[in-house]
Amino acid sequence: MHERFDITHEEPLAFKTIYGLQLYVQNSGLDKRYLHLLEIRSSQINGCAYCVDNHTKEARKAGFSEQWVSLIAVWRESPIYSPKERAVLNWAESVTKVSETRIPDEDYDLLREFFSLQEIAKLTVAVSTINVWNRMALALRLQHQVDPEPTSG
Repeated sequence: MHERFDITHEEPLAFKTIYGLQLYVQNSGLDKRYLHLLEIRSSQINGCAYCVDNHTKEARKAGFSEQWVSLIAVWRESPIYSPKERAVLNWAESVTKVSETRIPDEDYDLLREFFSLQEIAKLTVAVSTINVWNRMALALRLQHQVDPEPTSG
C-alpha cells in the first residue's frame, strides 16, 4: 500500500485549516491524559494505524505507562482507568461511532458528572478533530514509520 498524495502540497489551505483545529485542541487547556485517551481510542475504532502509532508513541513519551497505553483498546475490561477517564473513553466511542450510538443522553450525562460544559465542548472538538485526522490519514493512505526490531541479547 502506497500513500496516495501529499495534501500539504496539493491543498495546503485545507491542511492548514485542519491543523488549526489541532492547535486549538492542543492549547485548549484540557488535561493531556484525556486528549491521549480520545486520540488513541478513536484512532483504534477507525482502524487508523498511522494515528494509533503516532498517538501511542506520544503518550509513552509523555510518561504514560505501557500498560495504560496498551489497555486503552480494552478499557471496559481493565480496572486501570479512573471513572473520569472511563467517561472520556466512553465519550470518544460514542462520538466516533455516531452512526451506531446516536450519542445518547446517558453518554453525555456520564461525562457531565466530571466535566463542565466548557470542558465538554473542548472534549467534543478534540474527538471530532481526531476523527477528521483519521479519515484524512486513511483516505490518503498515510504510512506510519516501521520501528526496527529489537535485537535479543
